[in-house]
Amino acid sequence: WQFEVKTWHLQSGGPGSGLWVSRDGGVTWKRLAGHGLPAANHVVGKIAVAVAASNPNTVYALIEDQDPTLYRSDDRGTTWRVVSRNHDMAERAPYYVRFTVAPDDEERLYFVSVRFSMSRDGGQTLTRSPFSAGGDNHDIWIDPLNADRILIAHDGGASFTLNGGKSYTRVVLAIAQMYHVHADARVPYYVYGNRQDGSSYRMPSRGLAGGITEGQWGHVGGCESGFAIPDTVDNVTVWSGCYDGGLEVYDTRTDHARNVRVWPEAGYGWRPADLKYRWNWTFPIALSPHDHTRVYVGSQVVHLTTDRGASWKVISPDLTRNDTTHQQTSGGVTTDNLMTFDGATLFAIAESPLQAGVIWAGSNDGLVHVTRDGGGQWTDVTGNLPKLPPWGKITNIEPSHFDAGTAYLAVDLHELDDLAPYIYKTTDYGKTWKRITDTFPRSTLSFVHVVAEDPVRRGLVYAGTESGLYVTLDDGARWQPLQANLPHAPVSWVTVQPRFHDLVVATYGRGVWILDDVSPLEQLDARASSGRAWLFAPPPAYRFRATQGVASAPNSAVQAQNPPGGAVVTYRLTAALADTEARADSAARPDSAHPPAKLIIVDAGGDTVRVLQGERKPGLNRVWWDLRYSPTVVPKLRTPPPGKPFVRVGPDGTRPLVTWDLDLMLRGPPVPPGTYGIRLRVGDTTLTQSLTVLKDPNTAGTDADVQAQTRLALAIRAEQDSVARMINRLEWVRKQLLDLAGQLRTDSATASAAGAKRLATLADSLEHRVADVEGALFDVHLTGAREDAFRNPMQLYGRLAALQSDVADNGADFAPTTQQLAVHDVLAQRIAAVSARFADLMDKAVLAFAAELRKTALRDVIASGIDGAVPPRTGP
Repeated sequence: WQFEVKTWHLQSGGPGSGLWVSRDGGVTWKRLAGHGLPAANHVVGKIAVAVAASNPNTVYALIEDQDPTLYRSDDRGTTWRVVSRNHDMAERAPYYVRFTVAPDDEERLYFVSVRFSMSRDGGQTLTRSPFSAGGDNHDIWIDPLNADRILIAHDGGASFTLNGGKSYTRVVLAIAQMYHVHADARVPYYVYGNRQDGSSYRMPSRGLAGGITEGQWGHVGGCESGFAIPDTVDNVTVWSGCYDGGLEVYDTRTDHARNVRVWPEAGYGWRPADLKYRWNWTFPIALSPHDHTRVYVGSQVVHLTTDRGASWKVISPDLTRNDTTHQQTSGGVTTDNLMTFDGATLFAIAESPLQAGVIWAGSNDGLVHVTRDGGGQWTDVTGNLPKLPPWGKITNIEPSHFDAGTAYLAVDLHELDDLAPYIYKTTDYGKTWKRITDTFPRSTLSFVHVVAEDPVRRGLVYAGTESGLYVTLDDGARWQPLQANLPHAPVSWVTVQPRFHDLVVATYGRGVWILDDVSPLEQLDARASSGRAWLFAPPPAYRFRATQGVASAPNSAVQAQNPPGGAVVTYRLTAALADTEARADSAARPDSAHPPAKLIIVDAGGDTVRVLQGERKPGLNRVWWDLRYSPTVVPKLRTPPPGKPFVRVGPDGTRPLVTWDLDLMLRGPPVPPGTYGIRLRVGDTTLTQSLTVLKDPNTAGTDADVQAQTRLALAIRAEQDSVARMINRLEWVRKQLLDLAGQLRTDSATASAAGAKRLATLADSLEHRVADVEGALFDVHLTGAREDAFRNPMQLYGRLAALQSDVADNGADFAPTTQQLAVHDVLAQRIAAVSARFADLMDKAVLAFAAELRKTALRDVIASGIDGAVPPRTGP
């Protein structure tokens, strides 16, 4: 198959295309022509071949020609005949031409193209599948042992059928081909982009209902190609493009999209040279950073609207080379004029965020222009770019956030067989340029799609290539990968969300990815890079509250990863510090070969709110704080429920107390908005920073409401801790009493028969009293199955957990209700009453029984235990 692609042309077919056969296992090959096939001098394009497994004498060939033609041979390729020229077999032939033969029937053929179709008579007639296998189908596999099992690959993922095509199941994979990505200024922010063979999309960067499901994604006008750019001033308007100069303005409030195409004269099928305006497949769209009503788009000229697309004016001359040889019909053997390979078009437009009217434009044929007066006069600065070969594609231009005359640009020359990275920088409005990729890692996939400057730190620049993401901290003096867990795929666009300091990355094949909080890179100066350790200043963290979810398919794989909730804390350790301190701590703590770093969170009064542990790796380490107080004391049961000896404890001798709401609220309550201190402690090294916790702007509660909620939640947590400690101490005692009773029954040496009987009676009586007090604290019949909670009345601890769930996790940011306060008062009174019973039991009855034990041969006594201790052994 002879095939060539340039930015301005696709050529499918030529003398190099043909059908060949080897009859000796590939040692020698013969080109087939004539005998029913096209003559050798007849130019054809792409060819697909299939041999019928059920009858190897039957061979089919689908050949790209003026009309796609299916040929059949029933004598192993010696002679051929035309079966069909149905265009459904291969619409846009260079893009498709795929088919296969059923393994059990040489007459049943399947064709994958724009549509999925089947023939039961060797291709003479085609039937379109009533069920959509997918859009833009590209490959097909049929199980050779079961022809009803078919797998189809398409631009949207994969689809399979188990019943020969009567129905299909679509498998959505994380392989979206995103052209660009932008972010709005919402909290949390949304990301926007156009997906190849999908649509334009808008999706949250964070799901407040536990995840980011498919139901939270929405379309924003336009179509698969180009840009979808939100207006970050009103956070309502989205400008979304499409091929053929398609442009729509979408309103997120109404879900309506208005078509505002610059020149609504369809150009499908036309040569670019014959059109009024030439549009790239992904023509540029740019919103002015100074006036959000000024929107620029590019054909071969720059167009401007100030009235949301109701009218447009041209503010530049033709800014391309305007070479008419690059404006001809594309496709090759078959015409394919869909703006995919139109030459002499603009590919990049950007306005300086510092100086209004400084607008840059780059073309897909290698020209760079700049205007400093809003389009009144344009200057061609291409000749100032050192050692730049002609005809490259100016993939993007990035005006600087620090100097009005500074800009970066990337050039892609891979379709001209130049795979090198080209990134340039100017500091004087394009009068001079410097190529800043001398240290860029080189490979066959290092050509650059996008360059982006960080808006906070001068010299921090990101670059996306055909294989991944790179970063420089010193304006290109040294580049290094910024890959981490980002899949190796073409990085088509990069943007920094300024409020959250997130790096949002579009890939062409692996969807959209977000690197949370790049502020450590923004702060990584000489001070942060030197010394034994450094604690970076964390960005403000929002105290997001959970919202109700959006319906989606159960167990759907179509779910984006949610970022961890809360605040991110990043610190750097030198190898010497990590190793030295680890050895010192290990000597003091032989049980720990690599003890963690410690992060202590304190409130404005200096009181400890939370203590977290972090890794001790040399280099950057990161810990997420969920913006909650310390978890509650965990109740640990050591005995089986009454009458249920089959309920076992774990290896540590305990089993969990599982009641209906307990598993929901073992976490500490959320901290209120305010300023908190962060102390990093590694061995004898301590560093400090401050953190601002912000209220969720989406909630309707006031700051006073949040404070009232926090006061009640902390009171409930203290009561949960008190009750849990009582439960844990009672379980110590009850466990020892049950063990003692068993010992007295089996070991006559511990006491006289009469004494043993008396001790057993005392132990039994005390165990019943302990169980009685426990029964007021929790349902002692619980086995660990959550819905056991419905078998018996819920007791004090379960009710505290339920109330805490209502107040702290399901109260949004509102003050407690009157009823919540009233129930808390009732529970507090019950806690006081049972606490008195507990104290009487532990201070009198347990101590009295311990005194009786001392009169026997038993060396140890019953003890009430403390949290975290090991229960004492009872027995000789």
